Amino acid sequence: MADTVSSLLRNIRACTTCASALENGPNPVVQFAKSSRLIIVGQAPGAKVHESGVPWQDASGDRLRDWTGLSFGEFYDPQKVALVPMGFCYPGKGRNGDLPPRPECAPQWHDRVFDLLVEKRLVLLVGSYAQSRYLAGAGAKKSLTDAVRDFRSYAPSFFPLPHPSWRSGIWMKRNPWFEAEVLPPLRKAVRAALR
Repeated sequence: MADTVSSLLRNIRACTTCASALENGPNPVVQFAKSSRLIIVGQAPGAKVHESGVPWQDASGDRLRDWTGLSFGEFYDPQKVALVPMGFCYPGKGRNGDLPPRPECAPQWHDRVFDLLVEKRLVLLVGSYAQSRYLAGAGAKKSLTDAVRDFRSYAPSFFPLPHPSWRSGIWMKRNPWFEAEVLPPLRKAVRAALR
C-alpha cells in the first residue's frame, strides 16, 4: 500500500527502530506536507528539540531562519517547508557534543518522504551528514567548506550549507565569503522555491 502523508507521519512518529540505542528514548521530530517546496535536511534534533518536539526550536534554528530569510510562520508551515533531518531522534551526547544521527533513519524514511512531495523543490543540505548522503552522486566535494563555496554547481535541486550551530560562528570567521557570497543567493533561491 502506498504511503499517504498522514500515514507516513504517523509511522515515523511511532518509530522505535533505534530505541535501544537512544539514551533519551525515541521522539521522532519531522515536518512535511505533500505541497512542501523547500526541504531542509539537517543533522538530528538536539536536546532542546527532543524535549519540545518542535524541529529547529533552538539557537541553531534561529540562525538558520536568519540565513534563509524565512519568517517563523513560513518556517513552520509544512505546506511550504519540510523539515527532514538525517536522524529524526536526538542521538544523545558524546564526548565532543551531540552524537551523529542514527544511520538507520535516513535509509528507512527519506525516500518515502521525498516520494510524497509532488512539487518542484529546493533541498537545503545543512551540514556534512546531509551533504554526504545527497551529494555523493553529484560530484561531492572533499569538504563541507568546498561544497558550500561551490554551491552553484548543485543548483537548482540542492543548496549545501554549514550546520548553524554555535560552531558556525567560528567557521564564518574563517570563511568571511559565506555571508557576502552565499547568503544573498540562498535567500533568493528560498524565495523562488516558495513562489
